Amino acid sequence: MSLVLENVSCGYTRRRVLTGVSLTVEEGEFVCLLGPNGSGKTALLKTLAGILPPLGGSIQIDGREWSTLPVRERAARLAYVPQAHAPLFAFRVLDVVAMGRTARWPLWSGPTAADWRAAETALAAVQMEAFAERRYTELSGGERQMVLVARALAQEARFLVLDEPASSLDFGNQVRVLQMLRQLVREGFGVLMATHHPEHALRCATRVAVVREGRLSPAGAPGETLTAVRLEVIYRVPFVVANLTDHAGRLFPLCAPHID
Repeated sequence: MSLVLENVSCGYTRRRVLTGVSLTVEEGEFVCLLGPNGSGKTALLKTLAGILPPLGGSIQIDGREWSTLPVRERAARLAYVPQAHAPLFAFRVLDVVAMGRTARWPLWSGPTAADWRAAETALAAVQMEAFAERRYTELSGGERQMVLVARALAQEARFLVLDEPASSLDFGNQVRVLQMLRQLVREGFGVLMATHHPEHALRCATRVAVVREGRLSPAGAPGETLTAVRLEVIYRVPFVVANLTDHAGRLFPLCAPHID
């Protein structure tokens, strides 16, 4: 199964922010999108999630045109984690996660025992099982973000689309989310993630694409795409990119802004 974008344009209320987007994400791939604020990353992901209508081009999944699929079939194939979520009702955390299963419920029905088990398993995967009975409205922004990741996992879609999932997380939870996503990729899931952390893309992605000035660059290998020169062009600050050695003698890449 693959997620294929061909010459896609997207934006808000007919105002295009991205044009000519072509990208393929296969199962077992971790693709990261990098780009400055306002470059169009969120608009692209919201278009994939069906929140915004595409303004041109074609989106296909498993060889089928995305716009022709019923909502339930879309939910079985693609799960979306937004950048932020304003809670409106004081649902239990477990209820919020179980809502990721709504496309699987029979009409006029509610969660089954299998749905509750899937929700509990998803909370455990993000180490939030102790929060199951807490009220979602009482959580911090970072805790809510972890719950949204769990909700996407409970959906059991083969593709995960995440909009800066680590933006409000502390360092430990950033690492946990990235480790979990890498494990899902090893299990055959496809992941498309927008991020403002070049080091996350450098360490975790199989391919990286850059969103800048209304266009998406061709996706390439992280080490070839995320050079110090390229990062300085994107973010307009100097960067250092280097390979370090861990205690076992293994090389791993690292990038960081150069601050005088």
